[in-house]
Amino acid sequence: MDRRTFLHTGALSVAAATVGGGVPTLIPRRAALALPSDAQLAWQRDELAMFLHFGVNTFTDREWGDGKEDPAIFNPARLDARQWARTAKAAGFRALILTAKHHDGFCLWPTSTTRHSVAASPFRGGQGDVVREFVDACAAEGLRAGLYLSPWDRNHPTYGDSPAYNDVYATQLTELLTRYGTISEVWFDGANGEGPNGRRQVYDWPRVWGIVRRLQPGAVIFSDAGPDVRWCGNERGVAGDPNWAPVDPAIVRFPGQSDDAVGPALQHGNPLGSAWRPAEVDVSIRPGWFYHPAQDSAVRTEDNLVQLYFTSVGRNAKLLLNVPPTRDGLLHETDAARLLGLRRRLEAMRASKIPLTRSSWRSTGDRTAVGVWSLGSAATPSVVRLAEDITRGQRVARYTLEGNDGRGWQRVGGGSTIGHCWLGRIESVAPIRQLRLRIEDAVAPPEPVSVELFGPV
Repeated sequence: MDRRTFLHTGALSVAAATVGGGVPTLIPRRAALALPSDAQLAWQRDELAMFLHFGVNTFTDREWGDGKEDPAIFNPARLDARQWARTAKAAGFRALILTAKHHDGFCLWPTSTTRHSVAASPFRGGQGDVVREFVDACAAEGLRAGLYLSPWDRNHPTYGDSPAYNDVYATQLTELLTRYGTISEVWFDGANGEGPNGRRQVYDWPRVWGIVRRLQPGAVIFSDAGPDVRWCGNERGVAGDPNWAPVDPAIVRFPGQSDDAVGPALQHGNPLGSAWRPAEVDVSIRPGWFYHPAQDSAVRTEDNLVQLYFTSVGRNAKLLLNVPPTRDGLLHETDAARLLGLRRRLEAMRASKIPLTRSSWRSTGDRTAVGVWSLGSAATPSVVRLAEDITRGQRVARYTLEGNDGRGWQRVGGGSTIGHCWLGRIESVAPIRQLRLRIEDAVAPPEPVSVELFGPV
């Protein structure tokens, strides 16, 4: 990735806004809510996707290539895309995205647009096609396949001659979307630099998105500006809080845009937004995005991966975790072990689910409601999972959680947005027999919220 991180220049004034006396203000109600498409629903329900940064940088030990690499260096002797897919599936991931081309311009498929590709390398005797092996491996394991095509190209001589390079880029994208069957996500960023002529490339994003819509109509398109899913605004693995899936499409209009309004828009979305554009949280399992042997001892721990799950999936986003293949073309054993550890930890949490025996839900106003759940027996939950039915839009803007131990209600948590999923730690209390959810603000009449309680994770 190695993209510039937008600074968070301020939080969206939603449920946290106050008037005199510290009383929270209410978000204006919406008569019509933004709604997700079927493709967006499937995308978010996957929850976990794996990013695979792989290319000449893997062999030069760099994060950013300069486009001057000799293709002869690319020769992953043991490349096994099925190992990538098997590992991802075993760890509970449902989709993978491969860097078909990074900023260095080296293409992992044989392309008509440049000699800077696998066709000029010794890989598979010059007949290799990493994209083909990747897509086939995903299909064999029942996983969704996605592709990242960097718009920046530090090798191609037309870069900076905007009309000419836009034609090259369109051809590359067309090759990727017509040769390999179904592609579920097409991933773009706004990476941009000067071309060899000193001019800055101007990308034709409407044309690019139009190609995807025409050739892969079922794919979701990721970029800062969507149009289907957006960047979360950082690469730390932390979605915004609050985090609305709707956005105002007039604020972030194209990938790479950077002004004072962009950071908060990406981090928080907009409760009054007209476009459904949920956030994707991209972060690497290592300090770098490409594989570096010196980082073998710096792989994220299981505890850290669990925390990433809470701050991404648990904040109404999707986690895109980068796991870079080694120079052999395999996922490193340490990375694979940590991924499997993450799955074990999450499965252990789900296995500790606390039974809820009875529930009630009632509206208390046009933007407030109360739900009460009884526990089968007194218990001390550690984690709560809340979920809205997002097929009917995202509604909740502020809520409080309370537990009753038989002596009255005590606050045990609360927050702002819920959406597809909100995961939170329960504040320490005595064993409780009931849980109460009070919806204190919403952008439309609140509907019943799903509640699950778990033990420690």
